[in-house]
Amino acid sequence: MKSTKSKIVDRSSLQSIVQGWKNEGKKVVFTNGCFDILHLGHVDYLEKARQRGDKLVLGLNTDSSVKRLKGKDRPLNDQYARARLLASLAFVDALTYFDEDTPYELIKELKPDILVKGNDYLAENIVGADIVVANGGKVETIALVEGFSTSNIIEKIKQQS
Repeated sequence: MKSTKSKIVDRSSLQSIVQGWKNEGKKVVFTNGCFDILHLGHVDYLEKARQRGDKLVLGLNTDSSVKRLKGKDRPLNDQYARARLLASLAFVDALTYFDEDTPYELIKELKPDILVKGNDYLAENIVGADIVVANGGKVETIALVEGFSTSNIIEKIKQQS
């Protein structure tokens, strides 16, 4: 099995890795997120995402991207810590960072076969759906585990303090 650190790759290396998998006939699934505090909802979601294909690629928001999206107090865990935890999951095959507010450019570079997000999104509103569909792929949503979100966990901790 690959080491956790070797699953974390730069974007240009990831492009050739993904192309290699596609050349082998593997279906590549892509998803993305902040994953600030890893919890059951994340693990369930990522496991289900991987079941949609042969390889799961995860785009991880950088610290500055998370801060822009979630506010000045986030992330709680830096990008390296988040990446190492996520890469340790057996069903995550590769992970890379993106600093933009959305993974649109990364999706354009990788052209995954399947793009997934949680069912709190409508498939037609998912960033990058146009690219994936134009390249013959599909966009799917995954049911989220009720009651699990990083923001809810943070609020619960604040209330107990």
